[in-house]
Amino acid sequence: MIMKPILRYLLSGVAVLGVSITPALADSYPVKPVEIIVGYSAGGGTDVMARTVGTYLEKALAGDEGVVVKNMPGAGGQIGFTAVAKAKPDGYTLGTFNLPAALALTIDRKADYTAGSFTYLANFVKDPNTIVVSRESGIKSLKDLLDQAAKTPESVTMGLSSLGGNDHFAAILMEKAAHVDFSFVPFKGAANARTAIMGGHVTAGTMTLGQTIGYADNLRVLAVLDDERSPFAPDVPTARELGYDVEMGSYRGIVAPAGLPEKIRDKLIAALRAVNDDPDFQKTSAKQGSPISFIAGDDFAALAKRQIAVAKDIWESSPWK
Repeated sequence: MIMKPILRYLLSGVAVLGVSITPALADSYPVKPVEIIVGYSAGGGTDVMARTVGTYLEKALAGDEGVVVKNMPGAGGQIGFTAVAKAKPDGYTLGTFNLPAALALTIDRKADYTAGSFTYLANFVKDPNTIVVSRESGIKSLKDLLDQAAKTPESVTMGLSSLGGNDHFAAILMEKAAHVDFSFVPFKGAANARTAIMGGHVTAGTMTLGQTIGYADNLRVLAVLDDERSPFAPDVPTARELGYDVEMGSYRGIVAPAGLPEKIRDKLIAALRAVNDDPDFQKTSAKQGSPISFIAGDDFAALAKRQIAVAKDIWESSPWK
């Protein structure tokens, strides 16, 4: 009879103690290495972004603990995104997050996460999509390409890295804006699509601007699908300049599991903002051909909501599976 009150007292003390410890742990964060999970293989654009951010994040957190990048490729990034969503929300497991890809995966298949499964910390890269052709194609402008598509519907084959991602969405949006019909040809990855475009195996393609850098002798970029010209291609017009209100690209940022304590969230956002503000980081990113677009916290979460809305609209009119 005596044990139950004592047990209740002990449990109550533990609960109170737990509440009092949490802020202290947040204040001392980090006390061990922070891991960034990348849902893609080493060497790709997302992996490069994660390793670059991680290097500068170590300094920005002003501690002796390191930042470790862990690659978990597979299922178009879904394995890595799921691992982050299911991790303990203590600030020691972060992950890269690609938009619209990460959330498009929740539309066309069963996924163990949703847009609400993450704490949105900071986006770093916005790599806009482009419309590209081979230098040997004879197509000199976006008008040339669209005139051909209008004259003979579905005669223009459009190479894509895959279905259901930003490349595919860019092609669909361009198709709708110009009132033409393309024939989509998906490949296994951007490198394969780029090779097919350069070799003239498809008429044109969509890929991010970053994936065209270094291929100026083989590829002609007809338009950048962004709201303004890119400093990486200042002579290339935007689709909007050419009369087509089309914007699409690949966003790459850093998230944590949902439920991250506010103090740790704020500390991480402040540290990631310091990373972005570091002149050396900016120079390194420019050398890598990574167009920086820093969007933090609630604004990053709002961006994710807009991206899932675009993906859902496209799925309803043009399901890709």
